[in-house]
Amino acid sequence: MARSIVPTGREIFFEPSEIIVSKTDLKGRLIYVNDVFMRIAGYSERELLGEQHSIIRHPDMPRTVFKVLWETLHGGQEIFAYVKNMAKSGDHYWVLAHVTPSLDASGNVIAFHSNRRVPSRKAVDAIAPVYDEVLRVEDGHRNAKEGLAAGARYLGNFIKAKKTSYDELVLSL
Repeated sequence: MARSIVPTGREIFFEPSEIIVSKTDLKGRLIYVNDVFMRIAGYSERELLGEQHSIIRHPDMPRTVFKVLWETLHGGQEIFAYVKNMAKSGDHYWVLAHVTPSLDASGNVIAFHSNRRVPSRKAVDAIAPVYDEVLRVEDGHRNAKEGLAAGARYLGNFIKAKKTSYDELVLSL
């Protein structure tokens, strides 16, 4: 699905009692979305199923965060992450994502399941400047590969300086 959605700068919210749920195949294509996902993102089920989960990726999100996410998941581990998503309207919404690999009877990763909840405003205010800096580092390189490597180094050094792990950082906010 070709998209040329422009961010509006408007933030939208969902209720703390609501959970955005999706499931993807190993390549990140959506195979399940719940009603909350569709309502907040502004897409129909037909528009979403089979599409890459990145259909809701906001351009303010550094690719480095998704690199960490995918590496963790493909390693068979769960991950928590704060993510700024973009609705079909161009509006954005923040989530605290808990993403887990789905395993078959032999322990092989066969899909990924994500639950997203309303994050605290304090956490969003703390992580947004970190993401802004990682994105600035990524964008400061001549190509995407070098930018991603530099962003990963920056985030790794930031986490190391905090004497923590990525998960511990996220859960401490």
